Amino acid sequence: MKRALRLPTAPAVEIVEVGPRDGLQNEAVLLGTDAKIALIARAVAAGARRIEATSFVHPRLVPQMADAEAVMAGVERSPDVRYAGLVLNARGLERAVASGVDEVNCVVVATETFSRRNQSMSVAESIGVVEHVARERAGTALGLSVTIAVSFGCPFEGEVAPEAVVEIARRVAALGVDEISLADTIGVGVPAQVEVLVAAVGAVAPEQRLRIHLHNTRNTGYANAVAAHAAGVQTFDSSLGGIGGCPFAPAATGNIATEDLVHLFERSGISTGLDLDRLLDDSAWLAGQLGADLPSLLPRAGAFPALVAR
Repeated sequence: MKRALRLPTAPAVEIVEVGPRDGLQNEAVLLGTDAKIALIARAVAAGARRIEATSFVHPRLVPQMADAEAVMAGVERSPDVRYAGLVLNARGLERAVASGVDEVNCVVVATETFSRRNQSMSVAESIGVVEHVARERAGTALGLSVTIAVSFGCPFEGEVAPEAVVEIARRVAALGVDEISLADTIGVGVPAQVEVLVAAVGAVAPEQRLRIHLHNTRNTGYANAVAAHAAGVQTFDSSLGGIGGCPFAPAATGNIATEDLVHLFERSGISTGLDLDRLLDDSAWLAGQLGADLPSLLPRAGAFPALVAR
């Protein structure tokens, strides 16, 4: 008995699976390299075509990502699957390129306090990292995206002025990045903010793809996803099981869950290209690996409609 689900050939939205990096980095259980590779393989089998596989940061700061090179060496390569790695400095870029990632993601934080706590540099210095990466990748096929962290609110400085986010977007767009991601790092955003920021950033970065990275800390993540889609966003980050958070943000909780987001979109007539049955199986597998129930809700209630015979 399997619930019927047709996989569309041309998804209306792109879902970037960030569980292997942003998801696992905040988990108390350190998964082994083989388990991480298996998680990535499961995501690919479920239809994911962009996966944030790991981060190239100092293992002292994020021990969960200490095996970045080994993970990249073990993933199966395919022309239609792109693997991304997070880099925060020039050394991280060197490691990422040597590991054969398809794209790198840099982070620029919208506030000075969180920027120094998260990556030990000022906002201007982090934009300098983006400039370095943009220069080094010139003439190559390496993709470059920039995530603007705490775009919707900061745990240390409170409200974040939209103008600050827009100015960062304008500056990184001028460097020729491929994509800009607005991140609700601590899950404080609401749909009205999403509408304002998406429109404002789109106006200053018309050549860049726009992606959104949402957390469900205050139970607004899925409402924000709907608002972002209505505002024109077509690329969404999510993590299997809703795992994740930021180790440098107090009380941060997980990302919006891939299976919950897929169910939301598909029930709304918005195709994702992901196999929900596989995602539910994968979520159960991941819960077993981590030894805990996961934040996602769909595995508890089940997809709708109920299972039917093919």
